[in-house]
Amino acid sequence: MLLEVKNLSVYYYTLSGVVRGAEGISFSVREGEWITFVGESGSGKSTVAHAVMNLVPSPGRIVSGEVLFNGRNLLKLPGEELRKIRGKEMTMIFQDPMTSLDPLRTVGDQMVEAMTVHGVEEAEAKRKAKELLERVNLPGDRFNYYPHQLSGGQRQRVSIAIAMAFRPKLLIADEPTTALDVIVQDSIMDILNGMKEEGTSIYFVTHDISLAVERSDRIAVMYAGKLVEVGTVDQIVENPLHPYTKALIEAVPDLWKEGKVRAIPGYPPDLRSPPSGCRFHLRCPYAEAGLCNIEEPEFREVEKGHFVACHFPGVWRK
Repeated sequence: MLLEVKNLSVYYYTLSGVVRGAEGISFSVREGEWITFVGESGSGKSTVAHAVMNLVPSPGRIVSGEVLFNGRNLLKLPGEELRKIRGKEMTMIFQDPMTSLDPLRTVGDQMVEAMTVHGVEEAEAKRKAKELLERVNLPGDRFNYYPHQLSGGQRQRVSIAIAMAFRPKLLIADEPTTALDVIVQDSIMDILNGMKEEGTSIYFVTHDISLAVERSDRIAVMYAGKLVEVGTVDQIVENPLHPYTKALIEAVPDLWKEGKVRAIPGYPPDLRSPPSGCRFHLRCPYAEAGLCNIEEPEFREVEKGHFVACHFPGVWRK
């Protein structure tokens, strides 16, 4: 197994209270696999992705768990050892490239630095940088551009080019297509798919479940800091077991069908004081008083490779 996350919990210590951004998260990523994390904003998707890289920003803190990459716990490695892995064996594409690219330095300077810190000679790094820009469909002269001279889609392609430099074993993409038009979005997804075909495992984060269905091998659904369902694309789409997963699928608009989009009633809970029992019970049409609001469901395997945290998985079919 390339990546194993065990019982990972991340809290944010704010002036208004402790926000339980992610609790008890366990999953794995196989070599050459594309797994996508989906859920509403604030569900904990990005928090887990940053924790896997051991890059949780302040005031966040990883309070428990293990992140095993090729058998090594990244949360216990010294900084120098971790830096040797980041950017080479595992890389991350952030949601907004303007916050990850230095606005005061050219694209080329930043690409060259990303390679020279891992031992590549400067001349070779410059040659390879221009080659990488062309691979992500950017002219080589963009090497001398500053980030502000590029469009949002072009900046994201630069971030992907940097991530491609060493053909990493794992690429974490944190909502890389947010705010991009559908044509650019499709281009970005094609580039990521090309990396997967070359052997890179893709850990993708999005709030768009339709995007997840299109490209993924497996889908992981998060709600209010908890992992509620994990399965193959077919299992999730054809046989969703958690009411929240079902609601996410039904909320996707269909251009070929009449009727309004079915919104999920209510709002996600405040993670400073999450509800007892199942965190979805306040919005769930199938919740039973005396159980769902009191006892937290176990995250368990109900069929081969299909995991769910629900007292009544697939209850609407019974």
